[in-house]
Amino acid sequence: MESVACRGCDLLQRIPPLGFGGKARCARCNQLLAFRPADPLDRPLALTVAAAIALVIANVMPLMSLSVEGRDATTTLAGGAYEMWIQGSEVTAAIVAFCAVVAPACYVALLLAVLLLVRRPPAPHWTAELMRWVDHLKPWSMNEVLLLGMLVALTKIAQLATVIPGPAMYAVGALVLLLPAITSSLDAREAWRRIAWVTPAGASGAGA
Repeated sequence: MESVACRGCDLLQRIPPLGFGGKARCARCNQLLAFRPADPLDRPLALTVAAAIALVIANVMPLMSLSVEGRDATTTLAGGAYEMWIQGSEVTAAIVAFCAVVAPACYVALLLAVLLLVRRPPAPHWTAELMRWVDHLKPWSMNEVLLLGMLVALTKIAQLATVIPGPAMYAVGALVLLLPAITSSLDAREAWRRIAWVTPAGASGAGA
């Protein structure tokens, strides 16, 4: 059993193993201490597939269209980072490209791979390394910061030109909602339990 201090009254108490859909509450103040989702892997998998689709749309479709005095222009996420690069802002372009394109794509792809591998336990032992990379990449997927920056930019540009949000803009907004939903619905402990940690018999001496 695991010992946890209540966030409401600071009472230290033990939490018994929970079944799917089970909850543990504080004996003193009834604060929720732990919760095990009823579908710890199916719902995160569905949300991750949706995030992958939104991510493809966000990187392939136009982010926005600008119209100034009869002249129209469109851009994409990667195109915006490229324009920063050729205009001399290489560091900013690299940061935007990594946080807006590379990190979210790697995070969703690795998470999708992990969820597919653990559906049929035991998953290969190298799945644990993918799980660790998922944890490393999660803080760098800053789609909410990107969306906020785009909204601020749109507010300023709207005074000078006609701005039409593209499909990628809505896809980024969907990602801002989907990524936290994946994190809150995923039972990481269940995924770790389904990984094969024991080396198969005879494998250690195979290279001897």
